[in-house]
Amino acid sequence: MHKQSRHFGFKKQLGQGMTEYIIITALIAIAAIAAVTFFGGTVRSQVAGMAKELSGQSATQSINRAKNTSNQAQSEADKEKGMDAYKNK
Repeated sequence: MHKQSRHFGFKKQLGQGMTEYIIITALIAIAAIAAVTFFGGTVRSQVAGMAKELSGQSATQSINRAKNTSNQAQSEADKEKGMDAYKNK
């Protein structure tokens, strides 16, 4: 009987480890989605520029678009934001 209680405790620990793993995986997924959303326009423009340059075309327009997008992201990041910023929306 003593062995059964040990075995039961072991299964409880395995379930707890799985739950922690799922929570960590979900947090990583949320962070990845936020990063892609935040940097998406800049990355798309840079990749388009590299593709054009590799094919022998001028990528000036794509490079400028990447610069503009990154400047817009920087200006948004520099803004002071708090809970009162949501009142006007």
